[in-house]
Amino acid sequence: MSSKYKALKQECYEANMQLNALGLVIYTFGNVSAVHREDGVFAIKPSGVPYEELRPDDIVIIDYDNNIIEGSMRPSSDTKTHAYLYKNWKNIGGIAHTHAMYSVAWAQAQRDIPIFGTTHADHLTADIPCAPPMRDDLIEGNYEHNTGIQILDCFEEKKLSNSEVEMVLIGNHGPFAWGKSAAKAVYNSKVLETVAQMAYLTLQINPEAPRLKDALIKKHYERKHGKNAYYGQ
Repeated sequence: MSSKYKALKQECYEANMQLNALGLVIYTFGNVSAVHREDGVFAIKPSGVPYEELRPDDIVIIDYDNNIIEGSMRPSSDTKTHAYLYKNWKNIGGIAHTHAMYSVAWAQAQRDIPIFGTTHADHLTADIPCAPPMRDDLIEGNYEHNTGIQILDCFEEKKLSNSEVEMVLIGNHGPFAWGKSAAKAVYNSKVLETVAQMAYLTLQINPEAPRLKDALIKKHYERKHGKNAYYGQ
């Protein structure tokens, strides 16, 4: 691969393959991107390419204005969402989008995922937010770009930090997750799907299951992320 973005393409490729290996996608339903902040570009999976056929050379390089910098294939249909998030959230290094079953089910139900247990609290102290379904005028406009607006509006309305809550559900659509790298975005996607499944099963067993106690939320989050963190399995 003769490209100045060889390392970026490789990072993006490996993250996409991990998304598939973790069972978070079916067929070609999903994508991961990785950003190169110094150059103002990001790498993303090409549209419609089966994972078993994907190669590092296939990865497309895009700038924040959705111009193709390098690559012969059409980039993911979600590229404009990734570009909008990178342009507005300077602290993220990778983004993942899946159609994983339980995450999508919560999105279709238009419900935040309540913080029921310590697995959830190990990763964040808030409910996982679900952005309201997109307004008709935005749907009829620049849809993928407006999905990025939908995510930022949700975080602003709920007063959430994207560095503390690295995942979101889009009402009637599905999940997006991000992190300091493409690999972390994939990790957060798997956490989101697992927590979504656990929450669903919790409500099947006890529809009146209470939210996790504040003391347990604080304990579990801080022992993994606090200044004196010591937890790691």
